[in-house]
Amino acid sequence: MHEEPINLPPDDADRRAQGRGLHPRAPDPRSRDPRRWRILAVTLLVGFMSLLDVTIVNVAVPSIQESLSARPSTVQWVVSGYALAFGLTLVAGGRLGDAYGRRRMMVVGLVGFVGASAAAGLAPNAELMVAARLVQGASAGLLTPQSSGLIQQLFSGAERGRAFGYFGLTVSIASAAGPLLGGAIIGASGEDIGWRLLFLINVPIGIVALVAIVRMVPGREPSSVRERIDVAGALLLGTAVLCLLYPVVSLETGARLPLVLLIGVPVAGWSFVVWERRVLRRGQAPLLDLALLRRLPGYGSGLAVGTLYFTSFTGVFLTASVWLQTSRDVSALHTGLLLTPFAVGSAVTSPLAGRLVSRVGRPLTVWALLLTMTGIALAAVTAPGSTTDGLWWALAPFLLLAGLGGGAVVSPNFTLTLAEVPPRMGGAAGGALQTGQRIGSALGAAVLMTVYHLIASAHGGDAGLRAALVAALLIMSTALVAAVLSGRTARKYVT
Repeated sequence: MHEEPINLPPDDADRRAQGRGLHPRAPDPRSRDPRRWRILAVTLLVGFMSLLDVTIVNVAVPSIQESLSARPSTVQWVVSGYALAFGLTLVAGGRLGDAYGRRRMMVVGLVGFVGASAAAGLAPNAELMVAARLVQGASAGLLTPQSSGLIQQLFSGAERGRAFGYFGLTVSIASAAGPLLGGAIIGASGEDIGWRLLFLINVPIGIVALVAIVRMVPGREPSSVRERIDVAGALLLGTAVLCLLYPVVSLETGARLPLVLLIGVPVAGWSFVVWERRVLRRGQAPLLDLALLRRLPGYGSGLAVGTLYFTSFTGVFLTASVWLQTSRDVSALHTGLLLTPFAVGSAVTSPLAGRLVSRVGRPLTVWALLLTMTGIALAAVTAPGSTTDGLWWALAPFLLLAGLGGGAVVSPNFTLTLAEVPPRMGGAAGGALQTGQRIGSALGAAVLMTVYHLIASAHGGDAGLRAALVAALLIMSTALVAAVLSGRTARKYVT
């Protein structure tokens, strides 16, 4: 195999390499930052904080409602408002990191996140609490895509797979451990002060992380080219995401579904595509290079797999938590303990999958999805109808099995999806992937909770849980189909 001419621009060289089914050219190992693993640890800590706050508040909703004398629909915005603002800012946050440097955007995002956490923890009423959570979610949207962007920037080859393995581990544990940590803090501190500590604990941790970011994360290299941010593209994409997520959030909060906003999804989406093509024709930097979907088959299919997987498994945790606390009268801490095996399983397989993905490729996620579906199916058969004490064998072991599969879905999908994406678009491309995950999480929570309440109201909580788990399996089967098709059409990730 001949070497590429050294005078080729990086993007052309990458495209030629991709034409042979290879990963884009790796940087010289001597040029790699020797602190890259420590930098990764800092970014994963920050990412864990922002993702944990998606789910940790779920078990605190009753305490917040009683403490602030708020209506249920208002308090639900404490949960849903964070997810909404998070999803709105991910792609723009990633692109800002691409343009102005990861360290700068991490500092801005973390300062906002810590300040909003303090405001939420000290909020005297529900309205200020919701406002603080919106700011906190928007700040998390600036923070999170910098992790995937830094991995693209600092790692290559098999090391990149390992790094994404740890990133997938962080995503899985943060998503699954929220109810346990929330229940433990409330149980140890009491309901009056416990829910406030869920937010205030971010302050000291965030300050330590901020110092580490300033000292370790590399800044943007000087450039004579002035970066231009596609503001119009960001507004159009944000409008499309808002038109989709706000009706979903309204379902969760019990408000009337603003159906008229759903019309704006295809309108804003089509306008975004047209505008981005126009930006490219002008020779300017787009918010998100849509040509990635055409040139890199693995990117588009990876977006589908990630979105559909998060649609299915996120709703499983929410419905199981509600079922345990309402139908079985289980405490918040007990609920968290029963759901923890999923996080344990994910912790075992995520790093291992990160090491294997460069050799196995997309079939790894196919088999992992099958394992996750097996665990959920067994839980749907055994958990409803069992005694509360019997849930330790009728639910927890099968969540462990599902977690073993789930840990091998998230991290390999990140690696495979972003494998051929040029590092200059790594933040925006990673942000788009995580936006899909956030949209999937919101849709899954709304759909599975709707199924649960409809069936539970007519046939009882056990029937409602079984129906919700079956619905999750149907959604996950579409992720399985997308993964199989991806394995047939996309190039295998080769180090």
